[in-house]
Amino acid sequence: MRIGGLDLLPISDGTFVARPAYFGEHLPSATRPEFFDRHGAAWLPIGSFLVRTRDRIVLIDAGLGPELQELPHGMYLVGGQLLTGLRALGLAPADVTDVVCTHLHSDHVGWLFDLGSQPIFSRASIWLGTADWRHFVAGAGHMAAHIREGFSAPAQASRVQLIDQDTTIAPGVTALLTPGHTPGHLCVVVSSGHERVLLLGDAITCPIQLDEPSWHSMGDVDPALADRTRERLWRELEDGQTIGAGAHFPELRFGRVLPGLARRWQT
Repeated sequence: MRIGGLDLLPISDGTFVARPAYFGEHLPSATRPEFFDRHGAAWLPIGSFLVRTRDRIVLIDAGLGPELQELPHGMYLVGGQLLTGLRALGLAPADVTDVVCTHLHSDHVGWLFDLGSQPIFSRASIWLGTADWRHFVAGAGHMAAHIREGFSAPAQASRVQLIDQDTTIAPGVTALLTPGHTPGHLCVVVSSGHERVLLLGDAITCPIQLDEPSWHSMGDVDPALADRTRERLWRELEDGQTIGAGAHFPELRFGRVLPGLARRWQT
């Protein structure tokens, strides 16, 4: 996708096999069969996005990495394809100048450090929310040991950029504070000229939540705040100018909200 003078490229690291219980343990297994249509599961991407500016290559989210994680209720995360996607675009990890982590859940940080806690994107600054650092790196939030050690290594201190307010990452690339799913969750706006794209991370898991506003994410740290943030983002997406996509939107397709008495998602 071309956004004014910027290139925006979706890349999938793998697959998230989701079930109704992800959105609420009270939901029956036969919920919304048009969405959970493969043996009661929705097969969603583990998405990242690459933005090319004139002199920067910005990666939004770093996938799960080369591993399989089993979640409750028969759900799975299967990663490992992000670097393959970069190579298909003619890029190596060392070409990436900035990595923006929308949040620090495992399927968004898996390629940041190898098992020896050495950086994979060796030249990149890593941008993340200050509150997520406190919760996951310095606090008790779940994080793989090699990722935590990578973040905490003194050699990485100059590369880690903590964000506690809306911040410009590169020309046309701005991180917005959107807490709820995690304490320091970020969304990223990519804009150029009159065009504007909102990269949602997991602030909205998938568009079906527009029809099902009571559906939360199993990973929401603060469900009430996540609800308010999600509603704010829906309003931005119905302004007629902004399109968006999240890390787990089916096929990483972009869309917008059509306003009215019954708002709906249009790709």
